[in-house]
Amino acid sequence: MGPRETISAATILDRHFIGGRFVSSHGREVVDICNPANGTLIGRAALGDEIDAERAITAANEAFPAWSRTTLCERKAWLQRLADSLTERQEDLKAITIAEYGAPVTFAEYIVDQARDFFVLVQDLLKPGTFETKRGHSTIQKLPMGVAGLMTPWNGSTWFVCEKAASALAAGCTVVMKPSELSPLQSKVLMECFERAGLPPGVINLVNGRGETVGNTIARSPNVRKISFTGSTRVGKMINRDATETMKRVTLELGGKSPTIILDDADMGRAVAFALTVGLMNTGQSCTAGTRILVPESRLDEAKRALKDRVSKLKIGDPAERDTIIQPMVSAAHYERVQGYIRQGIAEGAEVLIGGEGKPVGLENGNYVKPTVFVGVKNDMTIAREEIFGPVLSVITYRDEEDSVAIANDSEYGLQAYVCGGDTERAHRVANKLIAGRVTINEFVDDPTAPFGGFKLSGLGREFGFAGLDSYLEARVILSRGDVRPGGAP
Repeated sequence: MGPRETISAATILDRHFIGGRFVSSHGREVVDICNPANGTLIGRAALGDEIDAERAITAANEAFPAWSRTTLCERKAWLQRLADSLTERQEDLKAITIAEYGAPVTFAEYIVDQARDFFVLVQDLLKPGTFETKRGHSTIQKLPMGVAGLMTPWNGSTWFVCEKAASALAAGCTVVMKPSELSPLQSKVLMECFERAGLPPGVINLVNGRGETVGNTIARSPNVRKISFTGSTRVGKMINRDATETMKRVTLELGGKSPTIILDDADMGRAVAFALTVGLMNTGQSCTAGTRILVPESRLDEAKRALKDRVSKLKIGDPAERDTIIQPMVSAAHYERVQGYIRQGIAEGAEVLIGGEGKPVGLENGNYVKPTVFVGVKNDMTIAREEIFGPVLSVITYRDEEDSVAIANDSEYGLQAYVCGGDTERAHRVANKLIAGRVTINEFVDDPTAPFGGFKLSGLGREFGFAGLDSYLEARVILSRGDVRPGGAP
């Protein structure tokens, strides 16, 4: 009858990667995978259960002693093989990221390219001084913690999986991964890359499944010593509670409600372009999206004109077309969630400058949300407090520089912030007052080697670079004056 019934057996994923090979899923729940741009069925996946998770944990635990003793040169070679295996499948990974997630082609290229690069960049950190230093009578050693449980979200699955895996493997940990259940086709290609790289069995394992089954098993297992989770603050709190029982080390990269401060000396055209770039990156499906735009009261009308003009020209449509800016939401359920926030904003008295409820004309079959800008927003409104994870922006006015900083910091989150101004020195001064893990000034800049993470409800710990590597290591100190013979004799 329709495209949802024209699925071949080749598109059914019913295996996980455990112990260096593909293993049939013990879990029997099957989910449909639909292209979010048009609703067509593109695959089905069997989700793992507690038994699948336990098998993966056992394999990783058995592999840990040998992997933790590999030399730095050996580890670099394995990491390069992982990078090479991803290079071979770059185009496949990009295509499936567009089809399964609905990512615009430019974003798909970015996350897949950088996913490969994580395995290259981390090799530069593998130096003897990273793992052992001497201070006085102390030899300080950094030891891998053990099995690391890595749980990743759907908004750039390949990127998150590889970022976490690169640091954990470089540190000498073995890993059990649980990507989002919304990303099984991307996971399938990654598992094929892992098999191609040929790491020792059990060093890297991946189980598709839900958080309440596979995720909970990983978080509660006494044989997992480290958890790294990226996702919602609500789930992060649950994982942190579960991990406490066995005193796991935990890294949590959670939600955000990032402010973009447009200072009164900014070029409004450039400032609005910047605000939309960071606010609508990945169509707002990003924890770092600058969804609160702070504008001087004296320049509100100018900002409104610029925002309405630019948003009206954004291309919404096929993510495979290079000039598309606004992609569909990842699922029908997430589309409805974002619609609920738009209705809430209207109910609380905010004014829709552009966008609003419903789907764009001609795109009714996909999970498309109209890019929506609210004005007349107060910082205590729901749309200014909660992470919407869609193309919904709130314009909030401020009186002066001090007021802008106070509004920006008046949030439960503190992951990212942005400042735009004509006087760079002043913009830096404002940036230094913001409570956020990263603050970007005047243009979108990324650094995969600098620490990444947030304050407050945005998480615990830091990832990337030395900070990411160190999060999988535990310190041991050997104390010796060096002039004492066996038996205590001088």
